[in-house]
Amino acid sequence: MNDPFLGLEDVPSFKVVSNDISDGALSDVKFMSGDFGIEGGQDISPQFSWSGAPSETKSFVVTLYDPDAPTGSGFWHWAVANIPAEISELPQDAGNSDNSKLPAGAVQFPNDARAKKYIGAAPPKGHGVHHYFLTVWALDIEKVNISEESTPAFLGFNMFGHVLAKGVLNFEVEVK
Repeated sequence: MNDPFLGLEDVPSFKVVSNDISDGALSDVKFMSGDFGIEGGQDISPQFSWSGAPSETKSFVVTLYDPDAPTGSGFWHWAVANIPAEISELPQDAGNSDNSKLPAGAVQFPNDARAKKYIGAAPPKGHGVHHYFLTVWALDIEKVNISEESTPAFLGFNMFGHVLAKGVLNFEVEVK
């Protein structure tokens, strides 16, 4: 498995939990990608919440990344920034394309499919187990000031030096 945090500053961690992800697995195929051909996939983002972030947190960023995608650089499925510090949960389907379930001020960036929404897991059939990292990043700034057309990688670059802590919820998917 590729380590998506290799080369990043080691920061404290906090807890991330989900009603829709448990024991390292998604609870329903609807959280997988129908857009990428998974039967029953609906590209609905799972519910999740977090606790224990540092008190000096000014905003959060959420990312979903698959380092095992056969691209040479992994695949960013979702990126949301500028989540206010008082928020500690995103509901199911917060990653929809109309932004109706995101907190005011939050910005959804284009994923690697260039869609400003959540794209569910969709490892190529027979490619083996893919490891997904749903990460909540606590930042010391209220806003990451970059273009709303920026890539998740560019978002990460601009977060560098502002991350106070992170919480990670991992899950695995394999399509046989």
